[in-house]
Amino acid sequence: MFARVNVRPADVPSVLGGLTAPHATFITSEFHYRRGAEIYGESEPAEYVYQVLSGAARSYKLLSDGRRQIGAFHLVGDIFGLENTEFHRFTAEAIVDTDVRLIRRSSLERVAHSDSALARNLLIMTTSNLQHAEDHMLLLGRKTALERVAAFLLEMDRRLTGVGVVALPMCRRDIADYLGLTLETVSRALSKLHAYGALNFLGSNQREIMLVDRDQLSRLDD
Repeated sequence: MFARVNVRPADVPSVLGGLTAPHATFITSEFHYRRGAEIYGESEPAEYVYQVLSGAARSYKLLSDGRRQIGAFHLVGDIFGLENTEFHRFTAEAIVDTDVRLIRRSSLERVAHSDSALARNLLIMTTSNLQHAEDHMLLLGRKTALERVAAFLLEMDRRLTGVGVVALPMCRRDIADYLGLTLETVSRALSKLHAYGALNFLGSNQREIMLVDRDQLSRLDD
């Protein structure tokens, strides 16, 4: 399932993307997960907080009818697995071969009790995650299929590069399960956006997408 890379004293400025204060020191572990490997499972104890070093991960729930709902994609630099209960509410998997840094939640909480800067950063992260969940709920509940795909492409462009060429680590099935659509609907929406001149496909697998007309995509995302 995974291979351990190393265990070392944390390089403080880089630990979990600025969560730590300058004087705080944590012991971190780094693991390599192969494509499709589970990082943690739903209802498992939430003992660690995670940061993506390379690759990408997805968090999802399996619904009672067997469908999968992806709640979030975690890209390089993203922090995930920070829960407000003792157990994980979602399952997390590596989308591609992925390196992840882990820090014990108990260590993080212990330092946060006495460090106001770290506590503030944790609050900012929690608020950001809540905002993402609210935006995702609005996307699923109020937008058409074409609007959802346009919003997704703009989100990935902002998070991955911001230069207009989006190299997606996830497949269209993942995108469909994130947007609450069928695979066929996602493919049709992408084809329509291509026909409208909003994007071009690069490469044979069509996971590399050039955003030709951001204004058009933004109008659909309004």
